[in-house]
Amino acid sequence: MIYIANPIYDVVFKYLMADERIARTILSALLKMDIVKIEVRPHEYPNSQRDSLSVFRIDFSATVRESDGSTHLVLIELQKTWLETETLRFRQYLGVQYQNPANMTDGYGLPMIAVYLLGHRVGNIDEPILYVHHEARNRDGEVVSKGLPDPFVSSLTHDSVIVQIPLLRGRVNTRLDRVLSIFDQTLKSSNDQHTLVIDEDLYAEDSDMQAVLHRLLMAAANANMRQDMNVEDEYFSIIEKRDTGILMRDHQLAEQKVQIDEQKVQLDEQRVQLEQQTLQLHASISALHKKGLSVGDIASILNMNADEVSSILNK
Repeated sequence: MIYIANPIYDVVFKYLMADERIARTILSALLKMDIVKIEVRPHEYPNSQRDSLSVFRIDFSATVRESDGSTHLVLIELQKTWLETETLRFRQYLGVQYQNPANMTDGYGLPMIAVYLLGHRVGNIDEPILYVHHEARNRDGEVVSKGLPDPFVSSLTHDSVIVQIPLLRGRVNTRLDRVLSIFDQTLKSSNDQHTLVIDEDLYAEDSDMQAVLHRLLMAAANANMRQDMNVEDEYFSIIEKRDTGILMRDHQLAEQKVQIDEQKVQLDEQRVQLEQQTLQLHASISALHKKGLSVGDIASILNMNADEVSSILNK
């Protein structure tokens, strides 16, 4: 058993993916593509400038080889987050890629794949990995394959891969399982969440994964990196406390709104009842008056002031 740095931490993940071979290994397995070359592309949102929630992103350009030996370039937008995050933030980052002229070639946008490594679950979806592909269909609902892929269509749509890290639970049956197992948080050390405890023998026949583990071993032994992980812990602790306070405040405001709404309903019901009682009173006074009773008699019968009875009769 070996102790490796936990790549759920941004500083470790960045260090891990900075290695070209490792980035190729992880993304090739995750995308189920033969990536022969990959490089990090600059982007406009530095990860150091965090705001309410952390979204760590790395943009790659990858040369992919198809089964017929041909190659083409694709963009990979890799985003990782610990906490539940507004989808708007993800969409904003994608928007930057679509708007960037550097991502155009021959008048068309390069094909793009969005990869999301989520430290939380998505709704009630039980699958740890989701592949979201877009299909072209005709008006009869039939899949269109002739003429596709087409650069115009590829410029305007993109596929996505979503990984729910909490659902990675000890699976190492396939190459993809082995690659993603380094993110499996059930393997955290019992006394140090900065490290994962890995059975190295499970990767003995996989030289690429041996390289991944070796780099994470180096990260675990790096004092500066461990300090940066402590900083991330403190940062997220502050964020969680703040967000918990916001949630509690929102819950209290929601409860108060419910109480106010209930009071409004009660007041409306009381107003309706009062109006009905007023109508009934007016009807009773009118009926008694038509029978020839005097104002004084009506007031006495209904236990009212004579002036009030007169006022109602004169309306």
